[in-house]
Amino acid sequence: MVGRALSSGDPIADRRADYAKAYADGGDHAAAADLMRQALELAPGWAAGWNALGEYLEQSGEPGAAAEALSRAAALDPADASGAGARLAAMGRAPAPAALPPAFVATLFDQYAERFEAHLTRKLAYRAPDLLLRAIRNAAPDRRFEAALDLGCGTGLMGEKLRSSCERLDGVDLSSAMLAKARAKNLYDALREGDILGYKAEPGSLDLVAAADVLNYLGELAPVFAQCAAWLRPGGLLAFTVEAHGGSEPFVLAETMRYRHSGEAVAALLAGAGFAIRACERVSLREDRGAAVAGLVVVAERT
Repeated sequence: MVGRALSSGDPIADRRADYAKAYADGGDHAAAADLMRQALELAPGWAAGWNALGEYLEQSGEPGAAAEALSRAAALDPADASGAGARLAAMGRAPAPAALPPAFVATLFDQYAERFEAHLTRKLAYRAPDLLLRAIRNAAPDRRFEAALDLGCGTGLMGEKLRSSCERLDGVDLSSAMLAKARAKNLYDALREGDILGYKAEPGSLDLVAAADVLNYLGELAPVFAQCAAWLRPGGLLAFTVEAHGGSEPFVLAETMRYRHSGEAVAALLAGAGFAIRACERVSLREDRGAAVAGLVVVAERT
């Protein structure tokens, strides 16, 4: 991930990085790596540049060299805004973290915000908000929610589906650029910028928490389930989607830099947090490179 928000501070290095990206976009990752090395000779302390070099080397079939570059990037930026440490985990070169670094997620979506909705809906056949709304309505027909929270609300795609069913609807997201898009829609009573795990709500103050295409950025789900259980009053609903996998591990970090979760692990964690599952459906959430992305749509009730 190399963008102007992650400039090296050296205009010549930035220009070579731009040329490198052009080669990578054209499929010549070896040439991209060569140019990126030239850029890093001018800006050796550029964490995002080392991350880009690692990605180009991985794509050109040099996993060992890629891991070295990514390790350098991670060492230069403890916040891991470029996601180098997580990329190492996705390559199997490091343990998977409990969650993707918040700085990485915020940077990713700040850069993605302008084309986010068009890309998801027109190219990726994104269906998570529609699927989640259907599941909520099936689990609670005609129910009107007094206080709802849209976790990881992004540009408001889920909020558009929920607004008519909620007296109050709040949203939280890490990305300021995504929140600006959501704010322009006038859907939410309040919007906050921040990590969903740091969000503050009064205990028992909510009767719906929704998270569409959000928990894919978390591996360990127990903390967020416990947090939602505290916010929700008895009978309140937690509705969410996750990408799914069929292995024995509770979760895995895929090459797409998104976590995939075991349905059995999700069910056990929900039960442990005080939820009863009201709906759990296996679905295709969207497409990725022409293939369906398998997922789960879950509605659970706070007991």
